[in-house]
Amino acid sequence: MMNRSLRLRLMIGFLLMSVLCWGAAAVGSWWQTRHSINQLFDTQQMLFAKRLAAINPERLNTEPLTLPKTKKLLRHHRGNQEDDALAFAIFSRDGKMLLNDGDKGKDFQFSYQRDGFTDGKRKDDDDRWRLVWLSTPNGRDIVVVGQEWEYRDDMTRDLVKTNLTPWLLALPVMMLLMLWLVSRELNPLKLITQQLRQRAADDTAPLNEARVPQEVRPLLDELNLLFARTGTMLLRERRFTSDAAHELRSPLAALKVQAEVAQLVHDDAPARDRALKNLDSGIDRATRLVDQLLTLSRLDNGQDLEKQSLDLRSLLQQAVVDHYEKARAQSVDLVLEAPDQPDTTLGNPLLLALLVRNLLDNAIRYSPPGSQVTMTLTARHLTVNDNGPGISPTLLPRIGERFYRPPGQEQSGSGLGLSIVHHIARLHGMRVRLINREEGGLSVVVER
Repeated sequence: MMNRSLRLRLMIGFLLMSVLCWGAAAVGSWWQTRHSINQLFDTQQMLFAKRLAAINPERLNTEPLTLPKTKKLLRHHRGNQEDDALAFAIFSRDGKMLLNDGDKGKDFQFSYQRDGFTDGKRKDDDDRWRLVWLSTPNGRDIVVVGQEWEYRDDMTRDLVKTNLTPWLLALPVMMLLMLWLVSRELNPLKLITQQLRQRAADDTAPLNEARVPQEVRPLLDELNLLFARTGTMLLRERRFTSDAAHELRSPLAALKVQAEVAQLVHDDAPARDRALKNLDSGIDRATRLVDQLLTLSRLDNGQDLEKQSLDLRSLLQQAVVDHYEKARAQSVDLVLEAPDQPDTTLGNPLLLALLVRNLLDNAIRYSPPGSQVTMTLTARHLTVNDNGPGISPTLLPRIGERFYRPPGQEQSGSGLGLSIVHHIARLHGMRVRLINREEGGLSVVVER
């Protein structure tokens, strides 16, 4: 669970980092304070030893001189003296004690080797002391000033505790504030989760949360784009289902009528053959309509978009060959005007073949017998001219709309052919224009 919860991981991470940083700061503060205190007290010991070394040696007699205890002196002026703060003694060169402070210094043992700092112990005491040894100017006496290490360590600990205690008290408050901040900043994600949980399956409205962090905003934007694409897809599917149901209703009803006619006239062979022929034609029209609907659905879904280099002239020649029998059956001549050299372009061969096939189908269907359909290929255009009735100028802008057919059409159709042409052209970066010819007929220009 912890590996999956961002909130829990952030909280634990912040807590661990806070504790580790506070611990590192405590260790660093203790080390720095101890180093500074040692420097300070070493300097103090050295200065005190220098002052003692300046005492007139004539004032020291042969008997060891002990100063009175000063621990209670000037107590009302905060002159209380710690036993371990400083202690001193003066020895002769041969190790005889000449003077001490009357407290801890009288128990110092003579162990002089050279001037400088050493660590040592007092007589009958295991506590470690910091000692500084210094010869007097005449070289006859040795001054030793000492301070117990425990005194320094206690002072270091007290100073560090004084500095870190406020931070230690503030640490829980800081942790609580961090936990509150994490919860507050992650709350927009929780609100988004609630929106996703409560929304309906077909709800494609974008998610809206103003306080989403900048790092999460791209994810929210991509989710909204996904919802938009899903909404578009659902709209296409609904439209396709509605269009298919609407357009297939008439062909299926006609097929049912022809089937009933064929059953009723089973004794009349010519009528039965005519009904079966009409039934066969109806099936062909329904099949063509289904094919066109499926093609349009694939185009709407963005399928069949893989492009490759192809020879457009060869594609047109093959289309003429494929439609030759259909044109001859309607006494229509097919003419292809194309350059002698190959015309290489980038496109999807299946879709471009479908575009040309729909243009030729429409041109042949609406051309009267004895007329001519001409396809012309140039560097910038593909033009298909027919000798049909043309289209009213007021209706030309609507040609290409899905399932739209101008009124008064005698030829059967579904109004999908030119819609597919327009769609394929857009996928290839082309534009389709329909122009009524002055000499009669329609000219369809595909601008490349």
